[in-house]
This record gives sequence, C-alpha cells and structure tokens, in this order.
Amino acid sequence: MDNIMSKLRNLDAYPKINEDFYSRTLSGGVITIASSIVMLLLFLSELRLYLHAVTETKLVVDTSRGETLRINFDVTFPALPCSILSLDAMDISGEQHLDVKHDIIKKRLDSHGNVIETRQDGIGAPKIEKPLQRHGGRLEHNETYCGSCYGAEATDEDCCNNCEEVREAYRKKGWALSNPDLIDQCKREGFLQRIKDEEGEGCNVYGFLEVNKVAGNFHFAPGKSFQQSNVHVHDLLSFQKDSFNISHKINRLAFGDYFPGVVNPLDGVKWTQQTPSGMYQYFIKVVPTVYTDVSGHTIQSNQFSVTEHFRTSEYGNLQFLPGVFFFYDLSPIKVTFMEEHSSFLHFLTNVCAIVGGVFTVSGILDSFIYHGQKAIRKKMEIGKFS
Repeated sequence: MDNIMSKLRNLDAYPKINEDFYSRTLSGGVITIASSIVMLLLFLSELRLYLHAVTETKLVVDTSRGETLRINFDVTFPALPCSILSLDAMDISGEQHLDVKHDIIKKRLDSHGNVIETRQDGIGAPKIEKPLQRHGGRLEHNETYCGSCYGAEATDEDCCNNCEEVREAYRKKGWALSNPDLIDQCKREGFLQRIKDEEGEGCNVYGFLEVNKVAGNFHFAPGKSFQQSNVHVHDLLSFQKDSFNISHKINRLAFGDYFPGVVNPLDGVKWTQQTPSGMYQYFIKVVPTVYTDVSGHTIQSNQFSVTEHFRTSEYGNLQFLPGVFFFYDLSPIKVTFMEEHSSFLHFLTNVCAIVGGVFTVSGILDSFIYHGQKAIRKKMEIGKFS
C-alpha cells in the first residue's frame, strides 16, 4: 500500500515549496493585481457572449416554388389627391391587378399634412336626384334604377349606376373617359367638382399587396389603367390636367414580415419633384430571408436593395406615364439567420484558457522582472566593491 502511495506521489505535477523559501516582491504584487483585473474582465466578456445568442448566417439556393410575396407599404403623396390616385400591380407571368382597392386605405391630407378624411378607396356615393335611365328617360318613383354604361356594356343587361362603374366599364373596354361631364352619373356625383375641391390636397396610401413570387412591378399613378394595343396606359384625360406632381415620401416599404436586424433602405425616403411631370422608378432586388430565433420560431421574410431613376414625361406620351413605379426582381440566393447559444463546455473551455493564459503570461512577466532586477542589483554590488 505504501509503495502504491509513493508511486502516486511521484506523479504529482505540482510539487509544493516550503513557504520559508518564498520571496514576495512589490513588482509581483502589482502584476498579480493587474492580471486579476484582466482575468475578471475577460471572464465577464466571455460570460456575456455565453448568455447572449449569436447569429449564424448562411447562404443557400432558394428552391421554394409556388409561394406568394407580401408587400407592405405606406406612402404619402403631398400634392396628389386621393380621388385620382390608383394602384396597379403586375408580374412577368402576365397576371395583373388593376386599380387595387382591397386591403388599401387612403387618407386625405391638407396642404400641411393633416388628415382630413380616412376611407376605403373610391370617390363616394352618388347624389340621389332623378338619375337618367339606360333607356333614356328619368327614373320614376316605382322603377328600378339601371344606368347606362354609354356603349361600354358587356351585355344588354349590364347597368352602370354610378360614375365609378362607368369608369370601370370604360377601363375594361380600353377606352378613355375624356369628358366626365357628359356622363350623367359623373355629373350628378360631381366627379369633376370633387377633383377641383381636392385640388391642393395630398394623399397617404397604406396597406399591403399579395403577389406571385416572381419578378414584377407595382405603381402609384393618377387615373384608371387599361390596356390599349397591349400597352398599359392610364386615363388622364378625364382629369383635365396637363401635369401631375408625384412628389412622395415612403414611410415604410417591406417585402414580408419584420425580423430582428432587418433594414429596409426605403423607409423614410423622400423625393420632391422639380419638373412639371415625370416617372420615378425604383429598381429593387429582393433577397429571400429566413430568420430562426433561439426558441426555434421561424420567420419567412425578405430583404432588398434598391436603385432609383427619374424620367421626365410628356403629356400624352403613353410610354412615360407620370407616377411612382417599383420594379422588383428576386434573387436566387436565400439568406438564413439562425440564433443559437454556445455550449457550456465551450464556455468552460474558454474560461480555462483565459485563467491559464493570463496566469502563465503574468508568471513569465514576473519572472523576467524579478531576474532582471536581481541581475542589475548584482552588477551594482560588484561595481561598489571594485
């Protein structure tokens, strides 16, 4: 038994020295305090990293198919009335959403930016006053109203009972409504008068679009849109204006849901028009993004980058419509962010490395100073005796 204990004692890598042989120095005390402070700071830094999640970033090929893209927007037009502003969306697959009204809210703004009225899209209800029937006579007391579409009826039974329905029928036909005062419904509703009343007002438009996950565009522009010779145009004649001020401020534009760390480069962007009219274009590259937090909750969203361009337009030129256009394309690369904590063993390893490393370096430094002072002291003594 004593033999075994003796062998174990010989394996001791930490031989002990009698305290009588210790030599404590001032420099050693200073180095001990300094190294203890450094050790404590490094330990606290490592502890903070351990307690907080780190985000790991990866790039993978986006193999998703058949998904939709949600576009959240909040845009203010300080010089474009709500009555003439419309929103269209289309993509390269050929799908079109013209004059979008669902999930869209418009706020009328005065010249100082104060809200006058908040409403769903549309220009209001018609005034009730003996409207003109489709057959030409005025509405009698016991008759059901069926207004004329002025040649734009798809079938003989179609009725247009307000100005908005007449404009919609004209849009489907690809016709422009050049003079609304000649349309009984528009005249009764005061369509042109409403536009004149809203002159000088602005409009705040906010809501969201749900589109196919393919390249496309959406735009805010005056007038109803329609196809003419396979060209997308807007009916501007009915407003009897030569120019439109498309100055705007993008309060918010996001492709998908919010996730921690996302930066939307167009939030808060403002542009003021200097020329009479024009087309302002944003070219956006959308990058699909997946964010997974520590608890495993996953957010499917997108990031994007953007470039801008302004093109002046001439009144009547169908290729250069006044408006704000957002052209977006999708990146084939998907970015994944994953939050995760480092393991306790990793934390323990780093703490041991900190303690051992600082202890070793401070020991080397102390030894260097001690032997240096000892050598200098010895030389000084030799010099005195000589």
